Amino acid sequence: MAVKRTYDENTVVIFDTTLRDGEQSPGATLSSAEKLEIARQLSRLGVDVIEAGFPAASPDDLKAVQRIAQEVGTEDGPTIAGLARAVEGDIRTAWEGVKDAAHPRIHTFLGTSPSHLRMLRIDEEEGLQRIRKAVTLAKSLCDDVEFSPMDAGRTDMEFLIKACAVAVECGATTLNIPDTVGYVTPKEWAEKIEQLIQETPGAGPGSGVIWSVHCHNDLGMATANTLAAVQSGARQVEVTINGIGERAGNTSMEEVVMALHTRKSAYDVRTNVDTTQFMKTSRMVSNYMGMPVQPNKAIVGANAFAHESGIHQDGVLKDAETFEIMTPESVGLHTSRLVLGKHSGRHALKVRLAELGYNVDGDALNQVFSRFKVLADAKKNVTDADLEALMTDEFHKPQEFYRLDDIQVTCGTMGMPTATIRLSNNKGETFIQAGVGTGPVDASYRAVDLVAKVPNTLIEYSVHSVTEGIDALGEVTVRIGEPNGNRTFGGYGADSDVIVASVKAYMAALNRMIASLGNESIQPEGDAATLGTHSEKTDVAE
Repeated sequence: MAVKRTYDENTVVIFDTTLRDGEQSPGATLSSAEKLEIARQLSRLGVDVIEAGFPAASPDDLKAVQRIAQEVGTEDGPTIAGLARAVEGDIRTAWEGVKDAAHPRIHTFLGTSPSHLRMLRIDEEEGLQRIRKAVTLAKSLCDDVEFSPMDAGRTDMEFLIKACAVAVECGATTLNIPDTVGYVTPKEWAEKIEQLIQETPGAGPGSGVIWSVHCHNDLGMATANTLAAVQSGARQVEVTINGIGERAGNTSMEEVVMALHTRKSAYDVRTNVDTTQFMKTSRMVSNYMGMPVQPNKAIVGANAFAHESGIHQDGVLKDAETFEIMTPESVGLHTSRLVLGKHSGRHALKVRLAELGYNVDGDALNQVFSRFKVLADAKKNVTDADLEALMTDEFHKPQEFYRLDDIQVTCGTMGMPTATIRLSNNKGETFIQAGVGTGPVDASYRAVDLVAKVPNTLIEYSVHSVTEGIDALGEVTVRIGEPNGNRTFGGYGADSDVIVASVKAYMAALNRMIASLGNESIQPEGDAATLGTHSEKTDVAE
């Protein structure tokens, strides 16, 4: 049986739940391959625990957790955790998911607040019995067991202490206290954590039990509550990249870690995180999930290290510390840049990409270089942000059932906006289709719909420039939903032509939707599948 890791009392364990709680954000569904790539980046970031998913939720979630456990959960890699309700089937499935990791963990939970007990139709005594049974079973399978009394923020203190005591008695070595609905304030949260540590039998200082917190941001206090808990003795924090998660999100990892890093005198603790990986990790999660980071987001937002005011600019130019409490380099932001343009060669491109964390060579470099040359012809200078967007668009794509080959759009004040597209499918077939809409993007999307025949509703469309100037590279993110409203899917696209970027983003979302349907044989019907004035079907060799 694998043995759980131990930490000294001055280390705060970073428990990342981006792939579990973060994925519960509307439209944030990830494929197994995408989860694996994010898990690898989280390992490079240096997180201590990755909650890889909820294995009992679906066969695909189980498969994803197993792959992460096998490929990321190495001896010197992070602990891999699987979530399970306090139900035997969930717990056994969670173990199946994480057992191949060098350091596995089962994380089981039960609602303990009055409202959650009513939802479960049980009383406090039965709740304690379920906790006892669940933790005992988990401990028989895995040495590292975490227990969470869900909605602890609204749970009676006396019962909360009893619940935690039972979990410890049965073998739990991490007690995670969740503010599931983002209800508490920092002062009362700090007092609650301190009381739990002092009064829970078998879980006080020196017991080896790690106290953890999991805070939600419904009132905008998740980071403040988490830091207050650390000051009260909590030594694990459950967080997500970019603060994504249910409703208003979870505690943001980058905010907590950088607060502990920047204000060492206030907290006197450390983490194992490589903070220079934050920007790359943030962008990866944002692009994979189709969820843009707001510009004024702390640490990783586009404006976090930007200065427009004359006074600020003058101060920073004289001494960066005048208005910057941390350096851009400390979170992986590159302030200097190698100017790249149409006269640059492969060597210069390769060196700059390596500095940005992308090691490409051979055919991959040739592929990127061709895209780079096209971009350089359209722009005077290619910036780091351009390269980041280009690499994301080139290599971080969902499985392609349909691919955009060409597009031509006609629009303006005269006539109706019309888009003509050429798409290829994964069976080697090519389709040409025209669409008319209220604008160029609408016309393009209608043309795609006539080919793909995948019913959906466009829920969100967002476009912004990732660089300055009229020749800027445009980034587009979209979110589409199933007609029944059950699930949503995000897509991302980048191009110097915003219409092309819009179609790329839409098709990325469509491909994710098709993949989720498990139907690779979706075929166009009607006009898009027949020869005619606005559509034709040809072999891809043409």
